[in-house]
Amino acid sequence: KPLLAIPYATRAMSAASSDSAEIATGSKRPFDPSLADPSPPSKLQRFSQSDISPADADSGGEAGAESEAMAGARLSRTQRYLVAVEYDGTRFSGSQQQPNQRTVVGVLKEAFHKFIGQPVSIFCSSRTDAGVHALSNVCHVDVERISKRKPGEVKNEGDIMVTDVRCVAPDFHARYKALERTYHYRLLSGPERPSIFEKNSAWHIPEDLNIQAMKKACNILVGHHDFSSFRAFGCQAKSPVRTLDELTVTEVFPVMFFPSSLERSEMESPDGSLVYSRASLMGSSGEGSDVSSTTSGKSVCENGQEFGKRLRHRCFVVTARAQSFLYHQVRLMVGLLKAVGIGDLTTADVERILDAKTMTAAPPMAPAYGLYLDNVKYDPIV
Repeated sequence: KPLLAIPYATRAMSAASSDSAEIATGSKRPFDPSLADPSPPSKLQRFSQSDISPADADSGGEAGAESEAMAGARLSRTQRYLVAVEYDGTRFSGSQQQPNQRTVVGVLKEAFHKFIGQPVSIFCSSRTDAGVHALSNVCHVDVERISKRKPGEVKNEGDIMVTDVRCVAPDFHARYKALERTYHYRLLSGPERPSIFEKNSAWHIPEDLNIQAMKKACNILVGHHDFSSFRAFGCQAKSPVRTLDELTVTEVFPVMFFPSSLERSEMESPDGSLVYSRASLMGSSGEGSDVSSTTSGKSVCENGQEFGKRLRHRCFVVTARAQSFLYHQVRLMVGLLKAVGIGDLTTADVERILDAKTMTAAPPMAPAYGLYLDNVKYDPIV
């Protein structure tokens, strides 16, 4: 019950106990005939709590002070922890708790309850949708100090893991104290179907991507703008204005990268350390903005590639960084960049869509499974 309701309830219980005690002891009072009323008793007058005067409400001050003291004692035994968690979002229906759904917060609450032996409330720094992954989402949780077990010792499930724990002040809030959030989105480009190991971890684009055009589009979106065109229906933010600190596209090694014999010899230096060579590994030089690397890969296949050996996709990572984002903003921006990369839109179209300030002007957003919450930044935590 709310703290404000406790004193009133305590007074009511005290009053009832007092009347019962008087009846039980049979306390005697002189009979006053003037008080006798031969008429039948009238119905009891009904009243609500709003009829009680302020003086009446304050009459149980001692009981109220005692209840508040007990609540304060409970709070003093509570320690707030900041918890970093990593998870594969494939089997989660998002981060926020929902009835009859497996969610990140729901699984964490159940794990903490079983391990610590007491129910807890968990608040996440960032909300992720169903299918979205997290390399590090941050939550805060309050644990009574009577527990000898710490949040870092909680048992991890197969697709979610606690990676870091730190004590913080009682008023530290994982969501509202966050200074910056970084997201990554993985794209695989190439005609070959993606590996089963990649199907829930990246968005496969069969067409070749023009990375230079995508970079120009990124430059248009970076900065302080009204991002209404990249704000999905249902967004609860009060304002569509956000400052996008970073939006970049980078070509990287595919996660499922296993070098060939030639690549192994070119990648390794005499002392055994890794030597990064884009020309040998990606089949291209510079930024790889043209399609020469993909074309050369096709010719190798046509000229007799080893049986059972699959073509390697080109892998791109879109990075978005800001203090906060609108609902589905990152996925809508990635959808736009993909349309630019395959030539469906131009940089002039990007400016037009941004100025339109309506989501209907933007192309379809990217699917959830390619998105990763990478990091949530705070002021130095002691």
